[in-house]
Amino acid sequence: MGPRLASAVVNGLLIGLTIVTLFPLLWMLLVSLMQPGAASALPPPLFPRHPTLTNYREILLRAGMVRFLLNSLLLAVAVTLSSLVFNTMAGYAFAKLKFAGRERLFRSLIGALVVPGQVAMMPLFLLLKHMGLVNTYGGVIVPGLAGIFGIYLVRQYATTIPDELLEAARVDGAGELRTFATIVVPLLGPVLASLAIFTFLGCWNDFMWPLIVLTDERLQTLPVALASLSREHVQDNEMMMAASVVTILPVLLLFLALQKYYIQGLLLGSVKE
Repeated sequence: MGPRLASAVVNGLLIGLTIVTLFPLLWMLLVSLMQPGAASALPPPLFPRHPTLTNYREILLRAGMVRFLLNSLLLAVAVTLSSLVFNTMAGYAFAKLKFAGRERLFRSLIGALVVPGQVAMMPLFLLLKHMGLVNTYGGVIVPGLAGIFGIYLVRQYATTIPDELLEAARVDGAGELRTFATIVVPLLGPVLASLAIFTFLGCWNDFMWPLIVLTDERLQTLPVALASLSREHVQDNEMMMAASVVTILPVLLLFLALQKYYIQGLLLGSVKE
């Protein structure tokens, strides 16, 4: 098999896999533009005969999805920003600062990764109850302030920063805070973008924890509201597809905006000089 033929076969396979992957998302968008009941026909149509935005108006105005969308956006942004601050500081400390028990504590954190998150839900709920954070936004934000994966990710990339660069900053009179803010954080830009995407997606798509800690319907997030809406409108396929598009669109825009930094963050640790 010649190089051109091999390249054509590989590209053909990649294009085919891309079509298979994107087809459900494209069909979801097309169904959301169909007239009510049109998607229930047999065989179901692939394209809307008379495109309409009625389903989006029903979702955003009558179903009250705007409030749930803003709730999810507020929580995801708050958790992402706070997580970046705490994970970056902790990861840098484990990578570059020397203190008693550093390696033992880090190994303990890594060992805790094997513990399923569901195991900690009950003690975490009781702790937040004693703190008075149940049924508040704080009950969702506080558990996301720092995570073992985020600390590990930042720590691994922070170890690639030359010690000589930090020592030069200290010799010039820069304190630890200034060194961290002006030298370390800019160098960690790609990995912080990757961490921001992971954190935002995790919080945006989280269903179980908001369902447990937020009992007030006005505080519900978009995934919880979407599940409740699906029970009420189980036959309204077009409306549910419109709600799914509204749910996916913000995270898709975020990924497209940060994809360059995301790819840099993934590849940064694979290159050794």
